Amino acid sequence: MHDIRAIRDNPEAFDAALARRGEAAMSQAVLSLDAARRAKIAAAETAKAEQNKASKEVGAAKGRGDEAEFERLRTLVSDKKAEVAAMNVEAQELDAKLTDMLARIPNNPADDVPQGDDEGDNVEVKSWGEKPSFDFKPVEHYEIAGVKPGMDFETAAKTSGARFVMLKGAVARVHRALAQFMIDTHVDENGLTEVNSPVLVRDEAMYGTDKLPKFGDDSYQTTNGWWLVPTSEVPLTYSVGGDTLEESALPIRLTAHTLCFRSEAGSAGRDTAGMLRQHQFEKVEMVSVTHPDESDAEQQRMVGCAEGILEKLGVPYRTVILCTGDMGFGARRTYDIEAWVPGQNCYREISSVSTTGDFQARRMNARFKPEGGGKPQFVHTLNGSGLAVGRCLIAVLENGQQADGSVKLPEVLAPYLGGKTTLTAAGVLA
Repeated sequence: MHDIRAIRDNPEAFDAALARRGEAAMSQAVLSLDAARRAKIAAAETAKAEQNKASKEVGAAKGRGDEAEFERLRTLVSDKKAEVAAMNVEAQELDAKLTDMLARIPNNPADDVPQGDDEGDNVEVKSWGEKPSFDFKPVEHYEIAGVKPGMDFETAAKTSGARFVMLKGAVARVHRALAQFMIDTHVDENGLTEVNSPVLVRDEAMYGTDKLPKFGDDSYQTTNGWWLVPTSEVPLTYSVGGDTLEESALPIRLTAHTLCFRSEAGSAGRDTAGMLRQHQFEKVEMVSVTHPDESDAEQQRMVGCAEGILEKLGVPYRTVILCTGDMGFGARRTYDIEAWVPGQNCYREISSVSTTGDFQARRMNARFKPEGGGKPQFVHTLNGSGLAVGRCLIAVLENGQQADGSVKLPEVLAPYLGGKTTLTAAGVLA
């Protein structure tokens, strides 16, 4: 949510920020609605003052025995009361329209975000690892012989439809091992607090984390109003919604492993084979709530946490900063970490780490009290995948595939797999 005072103070800068995203200017529409709302509030206050003045004069007129004046004033009080009530309703309606308008306007990009139209304009800032060389043509994850017995799309389609998978046996165990490894690393080495969060949330949580009203079609809502989380960013971030924290409590660093649900409304025909793009998937999420002065450094820390998982797994990756045209709605700056997938001969996103500044905090009214005194300030919120478990499974399987259809698994997973480090061509751990 944008600060209306900042728009009033510098509408040109607001429109310039929107232009960087390829969005039309909005300051005139916002300020016109804001002016109408403020004028209605002022008119209601004036009418209320007239009502109060007349109310005081009613008693005096009655005491003087001036019945005509008494009746006039009593009628005036009644009329003013109705006028104030009507104006307050109109002011509330204008306020709701203004809030809805502001809620649909994307966040301003940070100054260092590269200008661009789409993912082709993203800028690589780091690459790590040597891409594996094969003496055979590498295949995609679902084509590897050792993977096929444990990656069942047909049964999933029978039970649930397209874009679902049923993992079985050794593949399911490797998937679980990856999630556990990620959580353990974030808690034991990166200092995050583990949270077991709900995956059903209220409208307020979706709104506060900028998923509503603009992106309701991308998520699933139950018949009784709860939303299935598109990411555990929603419950983790909204856990401070409406709170005024002590500055000493910052930063708050959280992580959770949850199911996530997305309709993939705009993805028809994309990534239909395999488990790259699913309606239901698992993700380990990182969320930080910070002091505004620390949020940029915190984003770099979170990027390092996500990169560290891939480095421990031995998966080559690159990190890119997204351009203005490719950033998400609520992001101020986003880094994508893309894992190398030999079967597609390309990098694919496995984590996005974003800072929203105070954009989400304003929507959910999350503040902190400065230690030196003064008015409460909005916190900054950040979120990032640490990592998408299914996509990480894809990267591990494809990078570790062998000519005989087996898969060499990362050594760091051995403690989670009973010491075993190979998925055989028959689909069992050895």
